[in-house]
Amino acid sequence: MTVSSNRHIGSTGFVSLIGAGPGDPELLTLKAVRRLAEADLVLFDGLVSQDVVAMAKRAQRFSVSKRVKRPSVNQETIHRLMIRGAQRGKRVVRLKCGDPFVLGRGGEEALALQTAGVAFEVIPGITAAISAASLAGIPVTHRGMASGFMVVSGHDRNVFEPLLANVAPGSMTVVILMGVLQRSDIAATLLRTGWSADTPCAIIQSASMPQMQLWKGHLRELGSPRLTLPGKDLPGTIVIGEVTRLSGLIHHKAETRETIDAIALRG
Repeated sequence: MTVSSNRHIGSTGFVSLIGAGPGDPELLTLKAVRRLAEADLVLFDGLVSQDVVAMAKRAQRFSVSKRVKRPSVNQETIHRLMIRGAQRGKRVVRLKCGDPFVLGRGGEEALALQTAGVAFEVIPGITAAISAASLAGIPVTHRGMASGFMVVSGHDRNVFEPLLANVAPGSMTVVILMGVLQRSDIAATLLRTGWSADTPCAIIQSASMPQMQLWKGHLRELGSPRLTLPGKDLPGTIVIGEVTRLSGLIHHKAETRETIDAIALRG
């Protein structure tokens, strides 16, 4: 059963499906921070920032990573771990990258908990589909450039190809999650359907983190085997469309808390 946000969580087992955002711990919601502090058991994705995981100071913490081409924990095992933990009276946190319900299989986990009769809640997170672009100075919508955007999983060609093939060239911003390894097929699909080879593109890696990397180019380069990314082994968010031209114009610098406090004192 799903509980409302104001229900008291007592000593009975309970699961919080939490979105960890793009990586920076300061981008967590207040509720997410509170649930991490209260947790007995945390099951976290492989890409969740270790700084975020460390906020669950009193909990047992286990990686249930599902990284491509690496040893991974299957989805059914994750369901069993959540359910078993809750049935043993634990406060369980399932900590997922971005937002649980944006290409994160959070819906499957919620249904598994519902079927098992386990009380749970969903705590949304900031999805990389929007935040990665924003942090690179790219608004996914902008008057005169794009009045809409679509978010597609780039993990499986059989999934993204029919979706991209039905998007009118240049009609909206296209955001691809989990698609860096498939970028050549993604570019080829768009070019076949009439997108200009000069369409600007960007790839943002490690968004919100100190090691954040940004590549900017065009659709023809996105599909080139010669393309070398700054963070070669890092996952990333691909943004395709005219709005990526704004990245060089909207250039903001993330300040540390200490710097902001110093500026405030000077004022």
